[in-house]
Amino acid sequence: MSGIVAIFNLDGRPASLPLVGRTLDRLEHRGADGRGVWVDGNIGLGHRMRWTTPESQNEKLPLKSPESGCVISCDARIDNRDEMLRQLSFGQKPATEISDSEIILRAYEKWGQECPRHLVGDFVFAIWDKSHRKLFCARDTLGLKHFYYYYRPGRLFALASEIKALLEIDEVPKEINEAHLADYLILKSEDRVSTFYKGIERLPLNHSLTVTSERIQTRQCWSPDLKEIRLKRDSDYHEAFLEKFSQAVNCRLRSAYPVGAMLSGGLDSSAVVCVADKTLRAQGRGPLSTYSAVFPTLAKEDPRVDESSFMRSVIEQTGVNAHFVNVDDASPLQNMDKIVWHTDHPVGYLNVYMDSQIFKKCQADGIRTLLTGHDGDTTVTYGYQEFEQLARRGRVVRMMREARAMNINMPSRGHTFKRLAWHQGVKPAIPSALVSAWRVARFWKNSIIDDTAVPHPLHLSSVNPNFRSRERLIERMEALWEENYPSEVLPAEHHWNSLTTGLFSNMHEQVEKLSAAYGVEPRHPFFDRRLIEFCVALPPGQRIYKGWTRSIFRFAMEGILPPDVQWRVDKANLGAHIKLNLLKYGRDEIEKAIGRDSWKVAKYLDVNLLRSAYEDFGRDANRKDAEALLLLTSMYLIKWLDHSGFADRDRAASSASV
Repeated sequence: MSGIVAIFNLDGRPASLPLVGRTLDRLEHRGADGRGVWVDGNIGLGHRMRWTTPESQNEKLPLKSPESGCVISCDARIDNRDEMLRQLSFGQKPATEISDSEIILRAYEKWGQECPRHLVGDFVFAIWDKSHRKLFCARDTLGLKHFYYYYRPGRLFALASEIKALLEIDEVPKEINEAHLADYLILKSEDRVSTFYKGIERLPLNHSLTVTSERIQTRQCWSPDLKEIRLKRDSDYHEAFLEKFSQAVNCRLRSAYPVGAMLSGGLDSSAVVCVADKTLRAQGRGPLSTYSAVFPTLAKEDPRVDESSFMRSVIEQTGVNAHFVNVDDASPLQNMDKIVWHTDHPVGYLNVYMDSQIFKKCQADGIRTLLTGHDGDTTVTYGYQEFEQLARRGRVVRMMREARAMNINMPSRGHTFKRLAWHQGVKPAIPSALVSAWRVARFWKNSIIDDTAVPHPLHLSSVNPNFRSRERLIERMEALWEENYPSEVLPAEHHWNSLTTGLFSNMHEQVEKLSAAYGVEPRHPFFDRRLIEFCVALPPGQRIYKGWTRSIFRFAMEGILPPDVQWRVDKANLGAHIKLNLLKYGRDEIEKAIGRDSWKVAKYLDVNLLRSAYEDFGRDANRKDAEALLLLTSMYLIKWLDHSGFADRDRAASSASV
């Protein structure tokens, strides 16, 4: 984890060394192990270094190539180093002395703008190519790293790891992007490009960006091979998955400092911990340190938040160095000032305060690398789509056998034989033309159904009607949905799209910027390009097998995970701790916000509905998920409007118009 900046004066003005330095100083929290500035004519690059990998300890950035004269600044971890070292020429230089930035720079010298597709890992970089007078930038396939940029044609291009650095530049506008704010209000963070600031954008994941004095151009870097995998036996699939998963975990253990891992007791984080600890011990670097949020008091009020028995199973089997972070008495609204400063916008995910406590503990323990189990559910998937896929392929007997087995292995209201075999399998596989003909023959009327996807109706209804109409919220929501989840695509493509929408890249940006506040770099094995490419190409019958969801994962973990974790069928209700603590510790702040401070959001939210939601929440907090989420997002919006100065600006504008 590091920080980068670049300022490119497109009109030929000399780049200002003090300005590059000033933007870089805003990123001091991203790296105090080194600071570098390089300026030449109308281009300037800057870098803030935080050592994480062994090679980074001798890295000096920005780095200039003695061969081509190209200069790079980057925030990168390259995971296919061995492959790259074989393909690129470094003479007799030892591999341990070759930094990831050198690999990227040499890859650019060999492949030009095609270089990102050869690189596997988490990275963003900017390379000044003096011979072609262009700045070439790229972002990794899954958007684990990020930067923001401002472009004024013929005048200025500037990029930085965080928006606050760009706001140091006088030419960058400080205006709110109300379209993006509208997305936040209804929790639709699917936009890959926009930010809360007008004119400041993000480079989409899996894209490169080329800037010259005349133009700017973006292009996609890489496409997965979606061809269905064919192996002989089910056990072959399990072995192949384990190989890919182990590779994804182990390559993320390359660290110059002790490695930690989040452990919730769920299947995903537990698998990461078991594989990582085994590898570290084999390398003489164990045991692994694990970090788990616990709620001993709240667990008595709602046992669904308690996963300690599953955590203990993993800890006892592996012997990891376990740390428990008690967040029983932590308010979901604590440290909001610090959080919005570091993230540069209102926070949109609920566990932010819990993650903050874990990052803080890691910092105290000297942990700079933290593995997570995020988001194995989507990478592997539960597999329910396979009932339809099996039915479409005529494998109805197999489909019915799986439905019957699941009803036995994982009994629930959603796992009845009829619901799985008919509603999940046969019914959606029937061609739509046949359904229409049947309706006509039976004189059925077409249903009048609003197909608009509204996952959070309370949030939508809470938006000020005038603002909702002006921003055309429904139309924008539908357009983003169709852009990210186009209809009539193959299952593998749909799976790939679900992992590469703006939703996950937005989430990763928030987590990464929050962790940077504590000097911790999160690493996500389930967002490994090679693992995902394998998972999306699996044939039907590998995600649902012998009546188990996520079956390829479960069977691959045989002998690795404790059996009670491997075959668990429930999931903790972690939202309970948020709801109970929000009411217990946040009541005064909420009442102040929806009372005397409500003018700050009245332009965007229906304040009366917000107050009504709070009253409903106060009567039965643990049953009011939607209300709790609305209150949290509203509180963070108010805090950000205050912190960014937009609230005071609106008040001044209102006073001037009177």
